[in-house]
Amino acid sequence: MKDQSLASVIYSYFLTYLPRDKGLQSSTIRSYRDSLRLFLIFVAGVNRRGVSELDLEHMDYPAAQAFLRNMEAERGNAISTRNQRLAALHTFYEYLGRTVPEMLPSCAKVAAIPMKRCPLPEMKFLARDEVEALFACIPSGDRLARRDRALLMLLYNTGARVSEVAQLTMGQLALQSPAQVRLLGKGSKWRTCPLWHQTAKALQAMLDERPSDLPPDAPVFVGTGNMPMTRFGIYKRIRHYAQIWETSAKPASQIRVTPHVFRHTTAVHLLEAGAEPNVIRGLLGHVNLETTNRYAEITVRMKADALQLCEPVAATPGHPRKSTWQDDATMLDWLSSL
Repeated sequence: MKDQSLASVIYSYFLTYLPRDKGLQSSTIRSYRDSLRLFLIFVAGVNRRGVSELDLEHMDYPAAQAFLRNMEAERGNAISTRNQRLAALHTFYEYLGRTVPEMLPSCAKVAAIPMKRCPLPEMKFLARDEVEALFACIPSGDRLARRDRALLMLLYNTGARVSEVAQLTMGQLALQSPAQVRLLGKGSKWRTCPLWHQTAKALQAMLDERPSDLPPDAPVFVGTGNMPMTRFGIYKRIRHYAQIWETSAKPASQIRVTPHVFRHTTAVHLLEAGAEPNVIRGLLGHVNLETTNRYAEITVRMKADALQLCEPVAATPGHPRKSTWQDDATMLDWLSSL
């Protein structure tokens, strides 16, 4: 164990293992960094020493357990936050066990710490008329309005994550028929999404105001000074128009519109339009089909349509149920002749 120091393990973990070996995106690496930073500060406080004075023997199983208990009991963190920090610890201790074999017993115990069950967060989405009302809040005159309309159209069209749009470059965009965009999602996985004619037209109108010889690595969405828009910048523009709509809606909307609400809205509207879950999974870039299936649980209209199909005839006098094959005399005669 003396051949490796904690500092050298952490150094290679963040600079080599996470970006190169696991291929994680910078946003995920930052999340892991924040979790490990909190853990190191906690362990240093328990041992009454500075973070730079910690050794590998301080990173044992009891330290991880005490950290998780402290998050809930002292810091008041939710179970979902505790699970997020634990996921980061699982990844770090997996690497630690590979790098320092002497730490394997502790690493195996940390890897066995289970996630706690917690209710999934409620998914918010907009109805079609609400989407139209939100777009109506975008003025049609200035340059920023054209950019913002194209931005929101792309989010609604593709269900893209805000990070995928923030890093979108000209080389990933094809506005000639058939218009499409290539998005780089989680796990460095690429997917191609077709674009509506309205989306391609809005993007073209925005790009017509910029130089025609943009290189393939130029960002599609830029802010002041032609600098690429950040995730936070996109969030602020969406909240700007959302606040206008939320205050003018009658009755006032209870949904706080964010970029991820657009992603949920796209998924629900595709389901309501009859798209297959696997198609939606490919469009949104879900790794697991179970994630896509969650959207089927939140659309009341689809549930109402399904229930109407099996509604008892006696429950709706004067409104006979739609005929089925069992009521078709020709079909029954044909079956009897077999």
